[in-house]
Amino acid sequence: MGEAPSSASQAARLLDINRRFYDALWNDANLVEPDRFNTWPLVTSLLAPAQRRLEVAPGLRPRLPIEGTQFVDYSVPAVAKLRARGADAVAGQVTSLPFADRTFDLLCALDIVEHVDDDEKAWAELGRVACDGATLLVSVPLHPSFWTAFDDFVGHHRRYEPERLLERLLQNGFVVEKSAVFGMQPKSSRLLDLGMWFLVHQRERAMWWYNKIFMPLGVHFQSKLSFAEGMIAADNVAEVLLVCRKTHPARAASTDPPPTTRDI
Repeated sequence: MGEAPSSASQAARLLDINRRFYDALWNDANLVEPDRFNTWPLVTSLLAPAQRRLEVAPGLRPRLPIEGTQFVDYSVPAVAKLRARGADAVAGQVTSLPFADRTFDLLCALDIVEHVDDDEKAWAELGRVACDGATLLVSVPLHPSFWTAFDDFVGHHRRYEPERLLERLLQNGFVVEKSAVFGMQPKSSRLLDLGMWFLVHQRERAMWWYNKIFMPLGVHFQSKLSFAEGMIAADNVAEVLLVCRKTHPARAASTDPPPTTRDI
């Protein structure tokens, strides 16, 4: 299973699945500060004075600085908790961002585009609100053949083949500058199955373990991100983090695809 058939009813169903799952998750979860993630060194290297920043669908795991960043999330509990922390957060969706064209210099959209039915619209919206020369940090799961019950459980609609991902980015004016293996999902399928069972049948206990044990341990044991120029060789990569640059759409359409295998 890589991508479900697209229809209005399927889109509504997928949106409802994601809303119910993440509203419940963020209602019970604690906010994790962005400097605790392995993305923080990358983020700090990209910050600049007078920079206009946007993070889409961070939930309670924001990666951009909370002060000075605009956040948008579909989950009401997530927006409420971000605001309680002092963030400028509004309700909205990646497929219809409530911002003017060419507003932001730095954008972050981690683990979000795979959740929407109309990914073409999502990529177009990210391209629309990005200034020429803007940086986009984006992560997605790869390879339909890697699909598991976990993808269904968390509301994924697709896993991307790397070539399709690069096409989507180029179509909307983004060129990949560098990339890295990404993701905090446990590699053990048994552990994932156990976690899903507890979230369904023992939710209060599961969220205690999530907040007190699993999330702190997951953050503590994150590997340092190792970047390669262009798109990494991704045959066995389950999730990728991309650092992209927004170019003029007309130029992006005629730009040769970025490197796919050269490591640094």
